[in-house]
Amino acid sequence: MQFKKSDLFIALLAVMGTTGVQAEEAPETLDTLEIRGNSLSGERYLAPLPNSGTGLALDSMQTPQSQSVVTRQQIEDFNLNDLNGLLTLTPGVTVEKVETDRTYYTARGFDITNFQLDGVGVPSAYGNIMGDLDTVFYERVEILRGANGLMSGSGNPSATVNLVRKRPTQEFAASASLLAGSWNQVRTEGDVSGRLMESGKVRGRLVMALENGDSYLDRYGKQRGAVYGVVEADLAPELLLTLGHSEQADETDSPLWGALPMQYTDGSSTDYDVSTSTSADWAYWNNTSRSSFLELQNTLSNGWTLLGRLTRNETDSDSKLFYVYGTPDRNTGLGLKAYPSRYDMTTEDIIGDLQLNGDFVVNGHQQEFMAGLQWYRSEVWDKSLYGQEIGTNLGAKEAFDGSYPEPAFDASEDGSEWTTSQTSLFAATRLTLSEPLSVIAGLRLTQLDTEGSTYGTSKETEYDLVPVPYAGVVYQLTPELSLYSSYTEIFDPQTEEDLSGDFLDPVQGRTFEGGVKTLFAEGQAQASLAIFHTRQDNVAEKVGTRPGGTAGVDDYYQGVDGMTSEGVELDLAGEVLSGLHTSAGFTHWIIKDAEGEDSREEIPRNQLKLAANYQVPHLPKLRVGGSVRWQSKVSSSVAEQEAYALADLMAAYRFNEQFQVSLNLNNITDEKYINSVMWDQAYYGAPASAQLKLDWQY
Repeated sequence: MQFKKSDLFIALLAVMGTTGVQAEEAPETLDTLEIRGNSLSGERYLAPLPNSGTGLALDSMQTPQSQSVVTRQQIEDFNLNDLNGLLTLTPGVTVEKVETDRTYYTARGFDITNFQLDGVGVPSAYGNIMGDLDTVFYERVEILRGANGLMSGSGNPSATVNLVRKRPTQEFAASASLLAGSWNQVRTEGDVSGRLMESGKVRGRLVMALENGDSYLDRYGKQRGAVYGVVEADLAPELLLTLGHSEQADETDSPLWGALPMQYTDGSSTDYDVSTSTSADWAYWNNTSRSSFLELQNTLSNGWTLLGRLTRNETDSDSKLFYVYGTPDRNTGLGLKAYPSRYDMTTEDIIGDLQLNGDFVVNGHQQEFMAGLQWYRSEVWDKSLYGQEIGTNLGAKEAFDGSYPEPAFDASEDGSEWTTSQTSLFAATRLTLSEPLSVIAGLRLTQLDTEGSTYGTSKETEYDLVPVPYAGVVYQLTPELSLYSSYTEIFDPQTEEDLSGDFLDPVQGRTFEGGVKTLFAEGQAQASLAIFHTRQDNVAEKVGTRPGGTAGVDDYYQGVDGMTSEGVELDLAGEVLSGLHTSAGFTHWIIKDAEGEDSREEIPRNQLKLAANYQVPHLPKLRVGGSVRWQSKVSSSVAEQEAYALADLMAAYRFNEQFQVSLNLNNITDEKYINSVMWDQAYYGAPASAQLKLDWQY
C-alpha cells in the first residue's frame, strides 16, 4: 500500500472531526486512562510491568536482568518519532547509522538482532532495519539487556527490543499534534480510542501519522505515512478477541547507499561538510512494512490464562541506488568510482504463538508458571539489477554533486530466495522458596531449518531441538531492595557469510549477570547496578572483500572463538524528586578476542545517557527538560571519532487541559561527529536543529 499525502491528511482530519463529535458527550475532565497497563497518555518515565523477559508476570524488581523502558511520555517530550531516535536515547544501546536508510543496533559489544512485538519474537532477515520504524504505534518500548534465549530463541547476549503496541481504552480519549521543524519538516499525528458499542464490549483505536521533510544532507528527503487500527471484543466474560493491522510507507529521495570515504590515498583523514552526500539525483529507496495480528485470550476457571496469537509481517523494498567507492587523492580528488544498482526485496513472516500462564501455591507461597509453543516461517526474496558502467571513474565533484546520469540497469542480475522455519517449545517457572528468595528456571528447545540460496550459494542449514537453558535467582532484602543473578546459554544463527558465500555456523556461548535493584522516592523511581560477563565462540569477524567485489557490498567473514565481553551498567528511571522525571544510564564494557586483545573498537566502550523533564513549581503550566548523550572514542582501520557529547533542550507550556505547545532544540552546541565507524565509509550526524509542536488532547 502506497500512501498519498492528501489521502492520509483527509483521514487524519476525519479522526479529529470524529473527536469533536464525541467530545460533546464526554465528561469535562478525564483521569489517566489505562487498560492492562496501556494508556492514551499520562505515563512518566517509570513504566508498568515489562513483558519482554521471562514470559512470567514479573515486574522489573523481580526480573534478574538489566532493563530499560522508554515510555510514551518520554517519546513525546523529545519527539522520538522513530526507533533510531528512541534507541539513541536508551542507556546501553548504540545506534550504528551506517547509511541513511539502513541501521544496526548494538549493546554490550554485540549486534542486537532480537526484536519483539508485544513480547512475541519477530524474525530479522539480515539483522538490520531498513527505513526508520515509526513509534506512533507503540505505548512504550522495552529493552532487556543481555541474553534472552527463553523468549527469543537465540540467546543473543546484546539486548532484546520489545515494541509494545497501543491498545483500545474503555473510555473515549483522543489526541492530535502538528510539528514543524528544521529542513522543512512537517509532521501530523492523530490518535482516537474508545468503545464502539454502548455496552463497552467492543472497543477500538485508530492511530495515524504523516511526515514530510528535507534533510541537512544534500538532496536527501523523506515522505512517510503510517496508520494503525486495533479492535478488542469481549466475546464472553472470560474470552477476549483482539484484531489489529499497521502499515508504514517511506518514500526516500537520494538516500545514501554506503557513505563517504574516510581516508585519502596518503592515509590522512578526509573532512567533508556535514551536508556532503554521494547520492545521485535519481536515486530513491522506498520501504513499506505491514503487520496484521489476531489474539484470543481465554481466562480459565482456575484463573490461568491461555493466549493464542497469529501474526503476519511483510516488508517491501524498492530502490535505485548509487554507491561511490574507492580512495580519493588529497590533491586532485580523483580515485573514486561509480557503482549504480537497482535492488528489490520482499520478506514475509508468519508467526504463531501459544502461551499458558498461571500461578499455584506451595507451602503457603505463590508460584508462577508459563509454557508455550512458537512457530514461524520467514520467506526472503531479493533481486539486484546491476547498472551499466560499474567502475566508471568519477570526477572530483561528480562524486558529490548528484549529477551522475542514471544508467540502464541491465548489466547483470543476481539475487536470493530462501525460507527459514523455526519451531520452539519453552517453559519457565518462578518458585518462591521463602519470603525473600525466589528462583527462576526455564528451558527453550528450538528447531531451525533454512533452505534456498542467495547470490548463487546454497543456504541449506538444519538444527534439531537445540536447548537454551535459563536460570535466575532473586533475593528480596527489603520490599525496596533486591539482589539478583542470572545465567543463560547462547545459540544464535548468523547471516554473515564466509568467502564461499555460506552462512557462518551459529554463535554459541554463555552469559552471566548479577546486580542489585532498588526502589526509592516512595516507589516512584528505580535504580539498578548490573555486572555481566559473556563468552562466545564463532563470532562473525570481517575478514575483507571478495576479489573483484565492492567493500560494504561483497564483504566476507570468519568465525572467531573465545571472544569475551564484560562490563557494568548503571540505570535510573522515574520521578526521582517531586516534579523531576528522569531516565539515565551509564555503561562501561570491554571486549577481548581469544588472544586477549581489544576487539570491536568501532563500538564505544563507555556511554552516558540522561533525559529529564521538570515541572516548574511556581509555573505549573511550564515543563522544561533536556538530554545529554556522551560516548567515548571509537575507531576502525580507516576512521576515528574522538569522544563527544550531544545536548538537547525542551520546554512545554500547557495553556489548558486541551492544548500544549513545546519547543525542542537539538544538538545545541552544533557538534560535528561521525555517525558510525562500523563500515569503511561513514557520514556525519545532524547539526543543530529545532522543532515546534502543538498538541491537543481530550
